[in-house]
Amino acid sequence: MNFHYSAAHLIGALVLLLGFQLLYQRRIAAVIRSFAVQAAALALAAAWQAYIQDSPHLYITAAIALVFKAMIVPFALNWLVVRLGIHKTVETALGIGPTMMIGVALVALSIVLVLPVTQNASALTRENLALAMSVVLLGLLMMITRRNAVSQVVGFMALENGLILAAVGVKGMPLVVEMSIAFSVLVAMILFGIFFYRIRERFDSLDLHYLESFRGER
Repeated sequence: MNFHYSAAHLIGALVLLLGFQLLYQRRIAAVIRSFAVQAAALALAAAWQAYIQDSPHLYITAAIALVFKAMIVPFALNWLVVRLGIHKTVETALGIGPTMMIGVALVALSIVLVLPVTQNASALTRENLALAMSVVLLGLLMMITRRNAVSQVVGFMALENGLILAAVGVKGMPLVVEMSIAFSVLVAMILFGIFFYRIRERFDSLDLHYLESFRGER
């Protein structure tokens, strides 16, 4: 049991570490690759939870995360980047150093908030939820501090990775939730693809500060 706990904790920590890697990257291709690796780590986390909880339906979650989020979504985003000729460098609203420091503070905040309110749960569940909330907040931070629309979409999907990590750590999550998550991501990708095309067609750029200039904010 100690090995099961340690392995689950290590995989969850890996998903969180890859959230920091997303924040650190300055090129779109590296951001997309980092997201693909994080999604693969999420798939591993779901598969491991399926094994230790004896919940076969979580293997389906793992397969969805691996095939869809780690393969199809990165491929689609790379295709959009090439097709639209998007700038390769990610513009940031805040420097990498301050962003990473805020990320560390958000992880500490997650621990402070989650552990006290889950003291009646098992140690594995408590720490899994703390890690998952940290991943969610890092994804939200990425959405706030990145100007490029593609990197903001990646931040949104990284946030969703945190939600899935939390869900698979709770024993008995129904299959319908997993399927709805997959469907929501599919719909989101279709909408974001249309969104990118419309922005590119109208403003000839996906850098959001051009939109602010167009509105007269800069």
